[in-house]
Amino acid sequence: QVQLVESGGVLVQPGGSLRLSCVVSGISFRFYTVGWHRQAPENQRELVASITNVMSTNYGDSVKDRFTISRDNTKNTVTLQMNNLKPEDTAVYYCNVRQGSMNYWGQGTQVTVSS
Repeated sequence: QVQLVESGGVLVQPGGSLRLSCVVSGISFRFYTVGWHRQAPENQRELVASITNVMSTNYGDSVKDRFTISRDNTKNTVTLQMNNLKPEDTAVYYCNVRQGSMNYWGQGTQVTVSS
């Protein structure tokens, strides 16, 4: 059974930083592309960042130069470091792993950026 467990979502002030983590089990993690998506109320789910099995990264335009994605294949973990957070970053953040037709999602963690 594939499980993705996210953590780190909290309330943070604008300009602050936050780190999200996702621990994955039940798959050969190192072969998968892993990433984070987010969904704000009344918006579609969008890509935040992803990292492939060969460490190639991709970022959404709105988070470039502020967010950094990384992975630790020894711990089956993907981490999203978020800096200079803005109110528009408020959303539920979802961890995702995919390979070919296989695509798995976590339950999501709420990030709220507000003063």
